[in-house]
Amino acid sequence: MGTEWNRRTALLAWVAVGLALGAALALADRPVAARLVWSAAAVPVALHVGLAAAQALAGGRVGVDVIALAAILGAVALDEAAAAAVVALMVAGGEALEDWAQGRAKRSLTALAARAPRRAARLVDGTVEEIDAASIRPGDMLLVRPGETVPADGTLTDPEAALDESALTGEPLPQRLRAGAQLRSGAVNAGAAFRMRATASAAASTYAAIVRLAEQAAASRAPLTRLADRFAVLFIAVTAVVAGLAWALSGDPVRALAVLVVATPCPLILAAPIALVAGVGRAAARGIVVKGAGVIERLARIRIVLFDKTGTLTPGRPRLAAIETVPEVRREAALRLAAALAQASTHPVSAALVAAARDRGLAVPAPEAAAETAGGGLSGRVEGQAVMLGSEGFLRERGLVPPEALAIAASLAVAGSVAWLAADGRVVAAFVMADGLRPEVRRTMRRLRALGVRRIGLVTGDRAEAAAPVAAVLRLDAVHAGVSPEGKIAAVREERGRGPVAMVGDGVNDAPALAAADIGIAMGAHGTAAAAEAADAVLLVDRVDRVAEAVAIARRSRAIAIRAIGLGMALSSAAMGVAAFGHLPPLIGALVQEAIDVATILFALTALRPGLEDAAPEPLPDEAGLAERVAEHAGLRRLAERIREGAEAVGDGPRSLDRLVALEAELRAELLPHQAEEEAALYPEAARRLGGRDPMGPLIRMHAEIEALCRRLATLLRLAGRAEGWDGAAAELRRTLFALEALLTLHLAAEEEALAELAGEAR
Repeated sequence: MGTEWNRRTALLAWVAVGLALGAALALADRPVAARLVWSAAAVPVALHVGLAAAQALAGGRVGVDVIALAAILGAVALDEAAAAAVVALMVAGGEALEDWAQGRAKRSLTALAARAPRRAARLVDGTVEEIDAASIRPGDMLLVRPGETVPADGTLTDPEAALDESALTGEPLPQRLRAGAQLRSGAVNAGAAFRMRATASAAASTYAAIVRLAEQAAASRAPLTRLADRFAVLFIAVTAVVAGLAWALSGDPVRALAVLVVATPCPLILAAPIALVAGVGRAAARGIVVKGAGVIERLARIRIVLFDKTGTLTPGRPRLAAIETVPEVRREAALRLAAALAQASTHPVSAALVAAARDRGLAVPAPEAAAETAGGGLSGRVEGQAVMLGSEGFLRERGLVPPEALAIAASLAVAGSVAWLAADGRVVAAFVMADGLRPEVRRTMRRLRALGVRRIGLVTGDRAEAAAPVAAVLRLDAVHAGVSPEGKIAAVREERGRGPVAMVGDGVNDAPALAAADIGIAMGAHGTAAAAEAADAVLLVDRVDRVAEAVAIARRSRAIAIRAIGLGMALSSAAMGVAAFGHLPPLIGALVQEAIDVATILFALTALRPGLEDAAPEPLPDEAGLAERVAEHAGLRRLAERIREGAEAVGDGPRSLDRLVALEAELRAELLPHQAEEEAALYPEAARRLGGRDPMGPLIRMHAEIEALCRRLATLLRLAGRAEGWDGAAAELRRTLFALEALLTLHLAAEEEALAELAGEAR
């Protein structure tokens, strides 16, 4: 923009100096010289506008700037040189103001390019070598010092690092990462120096791709801008008719000139692009790279949103959802055996079992003589026991049939898969694996509905049995399951028959569907390059709720663009009427129009700020204890499992009493203090930020019910401990424990969903 900016600045300076010099001559009672100076100041602007109008006509467009040209030339011809100079100043100043406003709106995009790393420190044989970032190669060991930008994608090799990813994601708080974490170029070291191993060159890394996307976004032209050009034809015709009637009915050509002056259509020229580019800039600040103002305009019209499942609505990583065992085997004992053997495999299910065991604090022994059958399972020995872990088919091929007692595991696996464990020649456990929904997904669906999206669907290559539970939980309107990449395109085209469609995905197989949709949105934080290239918008933070945020930003930006055009045109039309009746001389009219221009541009720039409908609450302060309470949820989930096991143990008779008494002591020591700390510090802060009437009320009511069940449990255990008291208390003990497990599990899920938006690290 440098040469164009310099030319426009020089033109503005020329007009401003000429206008001031002419005013000085007029005050010195030299009117002829003043008119000559004012005319000389206005003519170059007229030539500039005329050239632009000719270029527009050559390109098949009729621009509204022809009115400005007519106003300047008419003012010079009618000896209204002062008005001509003011109109010229208005045009030149409007263009300069447009450049300033566009620059302010694009500030987030240009900041991305300005922060691109250019130098790096490479470690070679224990010494630090300063190199250009372009020289980084995969495998290089790099040193990132405090305040420096990560120059390339890579893996953290030191024990920990603190990174500020605000330039990538819009999240304000630094992230704490551990050894082995994946690092993205563009993040800033917010802690001590650390070492990393590059996995890509600088040019092939995340930040370079973001800069390319930003440059593409900055270069585009929005359909709404073209809409303003098309509307110009009507506005020119109306202006010509009003000016002609004013002249014809009054016989005074100055009235026609006054109409042309106040009709100079800077609001129509400037408002739409400024508002839409402001939307692009605001989206970039929130970690959403939109490939141009045209995407903002199309995104605002979306009425149907289709989501891929794996990696988009779900994290794409299996987790242990449930354990079923034969009566004589404890769940933790079964998990310990399975995790021990699973250490011999890199399969995602094996990794999930090992992670689940470690989360529970289990000591996992090393396996012996482990062997893996591709696509089947594992076999080996653990502490002298012959153990097998794998699919049902893998076990049946070896003569092992799951007992009827574990049949429930298969019914629980409709949304996942089952890994079976056999020990010493018999099947003893089933591990139900599931790829659970992201915590923010439900809130995203509700917000999309509130924004006017009338149809939400699922398009996935997974089988229908896996897709149906997801669709039911999220209340989706359509499910296209078991489809190939070609089938995804067909699903998008089918939905397009109902309205404008956005497709959200992350994988290579989603790229064709992203390209086929009206708007393709890629989960770019961990998605594939193919999806990012095919998409119109890329989410740099791995959170699906940014889809709804992108829609909210787009709708607000487009609405402001339309209102800004309407505001400017309404004010100009009113001024035209006043001028046509002779109440607004050309010079005063030019000043009025200048004020209209400024007001319209400032209004368009309000798209940079969040509206009431899309403003996110502030993250909670550290003293609220959100991070600590959420970290405790993993232990509380294990406690819920032990509550369920306790309920099942009631069937063992009075011998389970000691176990249940110990469980009740755990509830008093872990669960009840956790709830008290939440109500003392966390909930009051959360309520203030969420707003509304008692937003934490339902969660506090759950706390009260949980506490009541705990008191009931303690009373029942006292009764059961009396002579012959067990038989009378056993049935109620079982019901109380199952109710407590269900309510605690529901409460943890509801609390995490309610508070997810307030977590600073998630923003």
